[in-house]
Amino acid sequence: YEMIFSELIQDLQKELKTNLAQIIFLLKKNPALGYTRIVEIGKDVGKRYNIKLVVNFPKEGRIDEYHMYGKRDLSLIIDYEKRNFPIDRDIIKKKAIEILGDVGTEDAYMYENKEGVRVFSEGWKIDILPHSLHIWTEFNEKVTKFCDWLMDEVYQVRRK
Repeated sequence: YEMIFSELIQDLQKELKTNLAQIIFLLKKNPALGYTRIVEIGKDVGKRYNIKLVVNFPKEGRIDEYHMYGKRDLSLIIDYEKRNFPIDRDIIKKKAIEILGDVGTEDAYMYENKEGVRVFSEGWKIDILPHSLHIWTEFNEKVTKFCDWLMDEVYQVRRK
């Protein structure tokens, strides 16, 4: 399958690295401006894949960890209209355990005919919704592989 997620995060990391001096300058001058610049870069990279890409900083101080930019805490909004997965939730859960190993899985956001799956372990989680993917952890090899699979099988994202 295509490794869209891998490509996307490599693109994002490259763009953030290229613009790092400017981002650091802006962050020191005005944190909000620096954050806005990071968000803009994320959006621009996402557009190449037809995805709304949001770089998140869920914990205080993470914005100062420059070496981690684009390597954790991302939201990918793929299709706002989608309310259901194209495959059974159990397949997603099984694949999560197969690729990620010892992780918990549960149904999430199950209301108003919506569905979702949460994959989690100590201190991190991945929220998989029909329209979006929210990764609240570092993208190690396994997480990246799982997200590549999701982009292919669940979101069916193809190169433009």
